[in-house]
Amino acid sequence: MTIEREQTVPEARVVAPAGADPHSSVDLTPQAANDADARLRRRRTLGFGILGVLVLAGALAYGAYWWLVASRYVSTDDAYVEATPAQITPQVAASVVAVPVRNTQYVAAGTVLVVLDKSDARIAVARAQAQLEAAERAVRGDFAGVRQFTAQIAARRAQVAAARSNVVKARLDLARREKLAATGAISAEDLTSAENAYRNAIAALAAARAEWQQAQQARAVQDALVTGASVQTNPQVLAARAQLQQAQLNLARTVIRAPIGGIVTNDTAQIGQRVAVGAPLMSVVPIYHAYVNANFKETELARVRIGDPVTLKSDLYGDAVVYHGRVAGLAGGTGAAFALIPAQNATGNWIKVVQRLPVRIEIDPQQLRQHPLRVGLSMTATIDTAAHG
Repeated sequence: MTIEREQTVPEARVVAPAGADPHSSVDLTPQAANDADARLRRRRTLGFGILGVLVLAGALAYGAYWWLVASRYVSTDDAYVEATPAQITPQVAASVVAVPVRNTQYVAAGTVLVVLDKSDARIAVARAQAQLEAAERAVRGDFAGVRQFTAQIAARRAQVAAARSNVVKARLDLARREKLAATGAISAEDLTSAENAYRNAIAALAAARAEWQQAQQARAVQDALVTGASVQTNPQVLAARAQLQQAQLNLARTVIRAPIGGIVTNDTAQIGQRVAVGAPLMSVVPIYHAYVNANFKETELARVRIGDPVTLKSDLYGDAVVYHGRVAGLAGGTGAAFALIPAQNATGNWIKVVQRLPVRIEIDPQQLRQHPLRVGLSMTATIDTAAHG
């Protein structure tokens, strides 16, 4: 008798997911197990697909950012507002009598900043005026001397002519007497008198000629003082007039005015203070002509060119105000190169440090008038390097 054994198929056992009770299990059929494996593979495929899409999207986003932004713009927040202030210093030594302005006040060009005592300057003007008048009178006297010597020369010339006539007459008288003396018609005494008269006439002619030459020399000297110039263009008068103008200029300099428009800063002038020439009294900062010095890394400046457009934001106004400007120039060296004690890298302990180069940025003056800035304020500068092509 044959006994048939019943074959039993082992049941599939699926372990419960992580986090479930380790002693529990789910009994599945073979078909269910295959379905579970298929679902697990689909989930893995979907996960890898999503991960790939995310990686590709990230790469595309970074590529777009680099192409549109990173490769075109360079930005730094190491930027500060600067301006070229006017240093107010006296040009004459005097005492301060008035200071009509104060710190933080805006002044236009030509506004009176400091008034100095005018007493000494007025005395100097009066002295210079008197010296000018004296010089003019002296020069007029020189011109009068020329006319006087001219008249003297004419008189001396007439005297020479008269003396020459006397010599001719005395010579003729002497010749007649010499003839008469040969015949004994006149005495020896008359002949001697004629000879003496002739010699005296010659001496008088010589004296007249000497006086004439002396008058000519005197006029030549006087001519040298006035020739080629009038009273107003004479060197003595010009020198005296220059001294008067200097004195008047010093008087005008007792009123110190603003050379430019701006904000009064560092006002140290006090009434009654005796100030010396060149002593700093205050500064005027032209806030409407301010500019920005942006310190960019040397690795960011390869594509920066003069004239590139720049957008700037100030910490004072925040993102609400955006300034526009242009690159005006690059500094001639880094800050370390012009430091009081420059870095020396001749030793073996050398570490390369990326340097920063100041870039000067001019701001639109109209925007500065709408939203004024102050020297030293922080800025964020972004340069569009693709604007020049």
